[in-house]
Amino acid sequence: MPFPGTVLITGTTSGVGLHATSALVQQGWTVITANRSPQRAAAAADALDLPPERLKHVLMDLGDLDSVRQAVDSLPGKVDALVCNAAVYKPKLKRPERSPQGYEISMATNHFGHFLLVQLLMNRLGASSHPSRRVVILGTVTANSKELGGKIPIPAPADLGDLSGFEAGFREPVSMASGKRFKPGKAYKDSKLCNMITTQELHRRFNPDTGISFTSLYPGCVADTPLFRNTPRAFRKIFPWFQKNITGGYVSQPLAGERVAQVVADPEFAESGVHWSWGNRQTKNGQQFSQELSDKVTDSQTAERVWDLTMQLVGLGVKE
Repeated sequence: MPFPGTVLITGTTSGVGLHATSALVQQGWTVITANRSPQRAAAAADALDLPPERLKHVLMDLGDLDSVRQAVDSLPGKVDALVCNAAVYKPKLKRPERSPQGYEISMATNHFGHFLLVQLLMNRLGASSHPSRRVVILGTVTANSKELGGKIPIPAPADLGDLSGFEAGFREPVSMASGKRFKPGKAYKDSKLCNMITTQELHRRFNPDTGISFTSLYPGCVADTPLFRNTPRAFRKIFPWFQKNITGGYVSQPLAGERVAQVVADPEFAESGVHWSWGNRQTKNGQQFSQELSDKVTDSQTAERVWDLTMQLVGLGVKE
């Protein structure tokens, strides 16, 4: 039985984050939920009959770096593990939506906000004596070109280009990592690619000295998650059917949440630097395995540049 601890999970008002919260609470963990609406998070937990004494709800808007800082300053007590789950996906945008700091909203929320959160929690994680000191970041198949989903060219594969968007400060008129024309679906993919790059770089920089495990995962295709609420209505009907009946890749929200909980708490998932995935009903019998990552994720020179530029953009680095 895993040893219970305290984990902070972002994005728990619905979907994978909510069910990961449920799975960990049932194992005895205390969960700090971080959301734009603590009231919605509490209501969602109540709907699943989760014991309130195991939950602490904090206000955190990942798209606003000031909100992330304020939330961390107000956090109660220790943090043994962190799950970076929250994400925005707005494929119907015609023009980029901006964060309070002026950054394109997908990159601001999915990458910059979580990157800053990890940095601000490193001292707490390092001070923990829990055997499962872990940082877990949700990745996606569409950001890994070693997998079929990452090779689909619609709207375009995940690709950070020459990072000129980062170099230029990512504010108006820049909206993409590459500095090229705005494509909302690709903006999401690029932000998740940054998440996976960050996991690998955290592992390289901190695991040997701290013993903290840094991993990412793709829990399967949760085709009916609220992440897709901003997609066309027809897509929301066809996509789950396609994943259930054609690809076999469909995973329910509760099962995806259980898989996230495993990566947080199960000793089998303690190895750092791994991107965890699971076979579908047609392959590997649904068992976990370490997924090979593309060169776009593992290239050390790119990772160092993404790291240094992100440090500057979230206000932790010094411009040269």
